[in-house]
Parts: sequence; structure tokens; C-alpha cells
Amino acid sequence: MADTATANPQSPVPLDTIPISPSDGTTPNGTGSSDSTSADTGAIKTVFHDPDNFNVKHPLMNQWTLWFTKPPSGKGDNWNDLLKEVISFDSVEEFWGIYNNITPTSELALKSDYHLFKKGVRPEWEDAQNKHGGKWAFQFKEKKMVNIDGLWLHVMLAAIGETLEDEDDGEVMGVVVNVRKGFYRIGLWTRTTGRPVPGGGDGNNAGGKGRSLDQGKEILLKIGKRFKDALGLKDNEGVEFAGHTESAHSGSTRAKAKFAV
Repeated sequence: MADTATANPQSPVPLDTIPISPSDGTTPNGTGSSDSTSADTGAIKTVFHDPDNFNVKHPLMNQWTLWFTKPPSGKGDNWNDLLKEVISFDSVEEFWGIYNNITPTSELALKSDYHLFKKGVRPEWEDAQNKHGGKWAFQFKEKKMVNIDGLWLHVMLAAIGETLEDEDDGEVMGVVVNVRKGFYRIGLWTRTTGRPVPGGGDGNNAGGKGRSLDQGKEILLKIGKRFKDALGLKDNEGVEFAGHTESAHSGSTRAKAKFAV
């Protein structure tokens, strides 16, 4: 694995040597195992049994994609040129392989972002699955006092572990961490702002289909509270929710809060 301690903070560590679980009894580097026990009677080996020669992965409920926003050069960079799709994964083993090979958030350059979104969803307001949604967020202003690496990891695990919402909610699109001069900010993007999406959603109650406004608000507030718990915030520290449309109209990611918990 790459040595993250010596990584260039300007960009993620190259990910071309990430160990991904083999599906055919081979080792992660594509060669046959020299350990005769790896092929005996087709025994199941998870990463917890053998970190090098495992042959079974622990699947996630959804496939996820990691994105990275590099700092602007100051020359009128286009957002699409700064936003880079890094890699997609759908298992616990792949997540840890990726996480252990990228630059820690605390070592990223200012104006960098990591985005972890469900596959097929771009971390942009304009994306069809985001345009009717919003974001829960909290700013950590005492940067030197914050373990941002631990907080971001905890939020990512909560996202891919599907603990931020109930199974039929269909709201969580992704999570993001922003590195800025005066603060770190962690956000959680949702599909709706509590109102049903025009045209309905894609399955169950995704998109707010079949929900009343009160039910939509209740679901968002529940997600906000779980997000707050994932961040380990105190009772007097609140997370705020704002819609993407309001943020776009205000010209800032810090639009007036619609909800707070």
C-alpha cells in the first residue's frame, strides 16, 4: 500500500495498486496463491481470516463512488475540470483498500473536497437526483482541535453502512467534506427537502413519493439527528439543513437554514 504519510497533499495518492478481493482464488496481485490451504476444498476465507488471500467479500447494500475536488488554480477553472471521479466500490474490503491509499483529509490542500456518493449520482446541485434536494451540514471552526480524519471516516462508514436512514427512506445521496482556510465542513446530501419530487421517485418512497409534507419533514429531521450523532456533536451544537435551490439562489453553500437539530 502507498505511504499516506509522504503523500502529496495537493492530490489523492494514485490508486492503481489497491488490493481488491479476488473472486477466483487468486491473490490480489493476480497471481496464484503459493499457500496450498487457499484452494483446499474451496474453503471460504474473508479478509478477517486472511488479509492477503481472502476469497469472499462483504458486499454493501449500494455501490458508491469517491470523488475529489482539487483546489482551483485561480485562473477561472471550470468546476467540471476540478471535480474528478476517483473510483467506485461495493464491498467493505474495497472501501478499506481505497481509504488506506488516499491522502488523509487533514493533509489535503485548502479548497479541496472529498465526496462519497452513491454510484450514478454526481456531487452537483444540477444532477437530476440532487436538484430537488438539500444538505445537512456542520462547520468545525477550531481546526486544530478537530480530528477531521476520524470524523470523516465515521460519517463515511455511517453512509455506506446505511445507518443514516431507514431502508425505505431513499433520501441519502452522499456525504462530503470541505477543507477551507477557517474551517472544515462535513455535509450530508438528501434527495428531497421534505417535499415530494415532481414526477415521483424510483421505488418505495424514494423521492418522497406517497409522503405528506409532515412525513417528509419527519424523515429529514430523523436523518439530521443521526448525522449529528455520527459527528459526535454536543446537544448545543446543531446541524443545519438548506435546500440546494436556495443555496444556488443565494450564491453560497450557506443558505438560510430550513431545518436545524
